[in-house]
Amino acid sequence: TVEVKARSLPMELSEKGGVENNGFVQNETFEDKETDTSSQGEMPEKCTVDVDPVAMEETVLKPYAGMPKEVLLQFSSQPRYRVTREILFWLIIAGSIALVCATIAIIALSPKCLNWWQASPVYQIYPRSFKDSDMDGNGDLKGIQEKLDHITYLNIKTVWITSVFKSPSKDLGYGAEDFYDIDPIFGSMKDFENLIAAIHEKGLKVIIDFIPNHTSNKHRWFQLSRNRTGKYTDYYIWQDCAQSGGSVTPPNNWVSVFGGSSWQFDDVRKQCYLHQFGKEEPDLNFRNPAVQQEIHDIIKFWLTKGVDGFGFGAIKFLLEATHLRDEPQVNKAQNKESITAYSQLYHDYTTTQVGLHDIIRSFRQTMNEFSREPGKYRFMGSGDDGKEDIEATMKYYGTAFIQEADFPFNFNIINMENLSGNSISEAVNSWMKNMPAGKWPNWAVGSPNAARISTRIGKEYINVMNMLILTLPGTPITYYGEEIGMENIASANVSEEHVNSGPIVVSLLAKSPMQWDGKVNAGFTEGSSSWLPVNSNYKSVNVEVQSTQSNSTLSLFRALTSLRNDELPMNRGWMCHIWNDSNVFVHVRELDGLDRVFMMVLNFGQESTIDLEAKVPNLPSKAVIRLSTHFCNAGKVVSTKLIKTEKGEGLVLEYKTAKPVHTMEAFQGKCFVAEKACYSMALNLLYMNC
Repeated sequence: TVEVKARSLPMELSEKGGVENNGFVQNETFEDKETDTSSQGEMPEKCTVDVDPVAMEETVLKPYAGMPKEVLLQFSSQPRYRVTREILFWLIIAGSIALVCATIAIIALSPKCLNWWQASPVYQIYPRSFKDSDMDGNGDLKGIQEKLDHITYLNIKTVWITSVFKSPSKDLGYGAEDFYDIDPIFGSMKDFENLIAAIHEKGLKVIIDFIPNHTSNKHRWFQLSRNRTGKYTDYYIWQDCAQSGGSVTPPNNWVSVFGGSSWQFDDVRKQCYLHQFGKEEPDLNFRNPAVQQEIHDIIKFWLTKGVDGFGFGAIKFLLEATHLRDEPQVNKAQNKESITAYSQLYHDYTTTQVGLHDIIRSFRQTMNEFSREPGKYRFMGSGDDGKEDIEATMKYYGTAFIQEADFPFNFNIINMENLSGNSISEAVNSWMKNMPAGKWPNWAVGSPNAARISTRIGKEYINVMNMLILTLPGTPITYYGEEIGMENIASANVSEEHVNSGPIVVSLLAKSPMQWDGKVNAGFTEGSSSWLPVNSNYKSVNVEVQSTQSNSTLSLFRALTSLRNDELPMNRGWMCHIWNDSNVFVHVRELDGLDRVFMMVLNFGQESTIDLEAKVPNLPSKAVIRLSTHFCNAGKVVSTKLIKTEKGEGLVLEYKTAKPVHTMEAFQGKCFVAEKACYSMALNLLYMNC
């Protein structure tokens, strides 16, 4: 070995040129080969190489791809790498914490999502009149299934099917013979299960009618009760009746909704039973715990079948006073013997008795048992078509701590006697002002038990009525056929075989078959006839024709449902009552944080001109007509100082403002919000605390 200078480092290289660094090549190792000293001629020569130590140091310390672990550890312990690593680590931790906090904040500040029964209008179907699938002239469950695309075409996601329980068809099927079976006229239980599956497959929900107050007198329970069989003896309300000379004297003066005494003598039991509706519909005894349990079992049965909710009807009649005293007369001077009409008495002892709301809460508790899974909330509505005190109606919402119905059905508009801007204002404001805080409203202009809009108030108001309920806050309920402006059939076309009692005649006229097209029987049935006559105007008033017309009632209805679904102020914003007179009703829909406002000018009287600038401070001078009952006006710019509307015309105006009406002192007490939310334009999201 040759001595190397002080500033040099020795490096020995074999004659073969040394060993190549292959990095981390798997399964490749270097092994020193053993040298056979006996055959080795002489040791390889050694040479001395002068290497600059600074350059060598740089070569050794520079990282390279494929470094072995030992070399890597040398670099990782150096300050510049260790500090960088620690900075990145804490940045990741801080970022994760910030992300979690932001998520929690968004969840905490976000308003509750609207439930399915709030987010969509409801489409109510009378199944016997919707679509006949087997050519027998009666609508059925398969017919509804065939026409589900029509529901989605309307931008509606909730279907309400009226009573389909097995029934002898007295009172149009509202007195059930068997709560656990489908009436054969509509199909089978298998047909019902298939319909439910098809509805859910399309992303829709289904509500069914349930009237627990009474059954048919053909029901098994009644047959057992009239024979005093076991627990069924007191399933109904029985009382002794005085008999004299072959005539029966009822226990009191109570009158049926349909007229005449509420008591009917039974020859088998030799007593009178109570019926608040038809004599074929005996009232159940809800003071009997066994009866209440039967109703809970029925609710569970249908919820298990997949029903998403119930519309409980005739709910105020569930309990009667046990003292059986005569009800007070409206006209005290009237001869007691001449009282036969329901309107001639105050029904203090046969409706809304103490304990009623306890029963309704128990129904809600049973519904809640099936509402625990996400997306499986079960809706509960309650109410009656008859007029009822608004305060009594609001009690069906329950309290802040005890829930009852999601909403009681609102018949304020249906029950209006005279149509005007003032009467619409009264109907809307009476509900909104009396509704408990945080509850959800609903609106309807038609039902199976009321005349259709066109017949009740006039054909010219069909479109503006649809515009009203689809722009008010809450859930609009549309009775089948209202989307095309169907009318009542003429009473002369209804034969005696359709009529069971006087009051039913009126409701029959609003149950004519759905008008699908201009073919024979309006496309309702391919059979030779339908159970009720089709309206004579079916060739021009039908779904097929109106779907091709841009200015039709159907096209406007679809445009309104789209507007409601797409615009935040329309589905969960403020509603402020702006103005009303004998002709017009004006209201706005707006949302905190959003500068876009919708103003509805709805004419329910005669031609009118109104200066809205004078009614609303800081109102922009111009507004765009977003929708109009006269389609040719859509998109036009109008002066808010001079808004003209014709008889039955409706306008949806759109404008922008930084001063929403609900913040103005002049409109305090005239603005309402159910599910309050605020909009952040920067983050494009809703939040609660405005």
